[in-house]
Amino acid sequence: MSANPSDWLTQDRFTIDQLIRPMANLYRISAGETPVAFVRQKKLAIKEDIRFYADETQTDELFRIKARSLMEFGGRYDVTTPAGEKIGVLGKVFGKSLLRSTWSIMDADERELGIAKERSQFWAIVRRVIDAVPYGDFIPIVFHFTIDADDRHLGDLTRRLGLRDTYDLDLTGDAERTIDRRLAIALGIALDALQSR
Repeated sequence: MSANPSDWLTQDRFTIDQLIRPMANLYRISAGETPVAFVRQKKLAIKEDIRFYADETQTDELFRIKARSLMEFGGRYDVTTPAGEKIGVLGKVFGKSLLRSTWSIMDADERELGIAKERSQFWAIVRRVIDAVPYGDFIPIVFHFTIDADDRHLGDLTRRLGLRDTYDLDLTGDAERTIDRRLAIALGIALDALQSR
C-alpha cells in the first residue's frame, strides 16, 4: 500500500531500491519505510518511456519519464503526469558529462532549477573504466551526485555500497521545495537507468 501522495510529495528523504528481475529493471521508491512508487523499465527499449506506479500491480500510474526522440543521446527527457501535463524536464549536459556526468533539472517551462553532477572526478573516471569491462555492472563502486542551484546545495543522491543498487536521495537542502519531488525521484531513476544513453 502506497502512502497518500499529498504526504510523500512533501518529504525530503527517499530510498530507491533496484530489484533484480530478468526482463526489466524494477525499482521501489520509499519515503521512510513506506513504499510510495514502483518503476518498471523495459531493458533495451528503443525509446525510453519509464512509468511510475503507486504499487506493484501497475494499475495506478503516478507520472512518467519520456525521451523526446528515439535512442535519446545527451538530450532531454520530459517528466509528465499520465494526462501529459509537464512536471519538468531532465537534460543530460553532454559536453560536461564526458568526464563527470552532469544533468540539468528544469521546471515545466524549461527554466533551470538545479544541476546534478557527480561529486568526485576520480570516481567518475573509475566508474567509466569499470562500465567498459565485461560484467562491470556487478562491481559496486562509489556513485554520488550533488544537486545544486548556483551556490545553494539542494541535496545528494548517494549509492550505498553493496551488490544491489540502493540509493539515498536527500533533499533537505531544498526546504522551499523548488524541485517537485516527482521530478527529483525521476532524476534518481534517470541517473541509474539512463546513464549509458
